[in-house]
Formats: sequence, structure tokens, C-alpha cells
Amino acid sequence: MSNPENEVNKRHRYDACSSDNPGQQNEEYDLSLTRRELLIVGAATAATAAVSPSEAFSAGEPPTTPPPQTSPLTLNVNGIARRLEVDTRTTLLDALREHLRLTGTKKGCDHGQCGACTVIVDGRRINSCLTLAVMHQDAEVTTIEGLGTPDKLHPMQAAFVKHDGYQCGYCTPGQICSSVAALKEIEMGIPSHVTLDLVSPPQVTPDEIRERMSGNICRCGAYSNILAAITEVSGSEQS
Repeated sequence: MSNPENEVNKRHRYDACSSDNPGQQNEEYDLSLTRRELLIVGAATAATAAVSPSEAFSAGEPPTTPPPQTSPLTLNVNGIARRLEVDTRTTLLDALREHLRLTGTKKGCDHGQCGACTVIVDGRRINSCLTLAVMHQDAEVTTIEGLGTPDKLHPMQAAFVKHDGYQCGYCTPGQICSSVAALKEIEMGIPSHVTLDLVSPPQVTPDEIRERMSGNICRCGAYSNILAAITEVSGSEQS
């Protein structure tokens, strides 16, 4: 009775009966591999194939990074024309903070999810972390610094102070800019997701304010106070 193990080994042998070397017709070569050896050979083959020819020939050369592409940019920020030379990859948020030193606009999530970077561009609120600065050539940009001053607060700023619409204050510049723009949207008759009557002008209701401000997150949870501040300003503007 034949041994199964011997039968397996026989399958991995062949008789080298090559016509080029007939003297070795009776010589056998053992090509059997263990599982470990097969894995090692396979890994080495995959690693060799993964190296492109260009990388192989330039392995001794240090990588070089091309210089950034820059572009001239003019922004009308808070009523003042500002001229910059920026990397084309620079976001509007970084242009305001790093180039113009207007650090009132905050960098929160840097993914457009928290609203801390909200500014007003050409009358519309946007997340400045999600837009490139070069896309806003000659645009009118209003930041928290342009709404009011410590000596003469914007009505929304004063209402936030009165109703304690902040705690840590990090999200407050974005909250205020967004609040001002949200009331402007209602004034212009722009409906929101919760506007029931699309024919009549939208009304300033708590639901409207909550919906329009839903993109601005307050991690301290001062939402009820923020709502009170916006409601007071909307009432004074309508009267």
C-alpha cells in the first residue's frame, strides 16, 4: 500500500530529460516547498513588483518638492481693499487668519461641519474653510471684526452679550455672522427647509431660526440664549 505523503512528494518531482543534456535523464529535482517557504517567496515577489522602475533607479536621489503655485489676490475685507500673493491652495479662512491676521474667524473642524469659520461674502454666509481664497477675487468679505467694534457693537453682538449667548466664545464669531446673514435671508424672502408657505414671505419664528442656524454648532450648549438674542434683533429690525 502506497504512502500518501510519498505520492504528494512525487507530484513535485520531474525527470530532467532535456534534449540539451541527455546525460542527466535519470536525475530528479525536488521542487517541493513548505508552506513557510512558499509564503516567503510570494511576499518577496510582490515586494519586487511593487517597486516601479523609476523608483528603483532614483532610490539614491532625495525627493524634491516643486514650489507652490501662487496667484495675486484682491479682497475687499471689511470695506478695505487688501492685496495678497497666496498659494492657490490657500483657503479663504487661512487667508484671513494667516495672511491678514484677522483671527476673529475661528478654525474649528476645518471640514465645514461646525460653522466656527462663517463669514459673509458678497452678502451670503459661507464656511470659509471650504472655499479657496483665489475663488473670491474682488469679493466683499465681512468678518466679525467688520460688524462692530468694542466701542460700537453691532446690534447682534450687543444682543449676544445681553442674553449671554456664549460661554467659551470660540464659536461666537461664526454664530454672530451666521445670525446676521440668516435674518437677511428671511428679509429677502428666501425660504428654508421648514418654511411651510412658499408663496408668502417667511416669518421669523423659533423653528425658522433653529433651522437656519443648524449649521453652527455651540459645544457649550448656549442655543436657547442664542435663539433669544436673534429673536430680539429680528423684532427690533421689523419695528
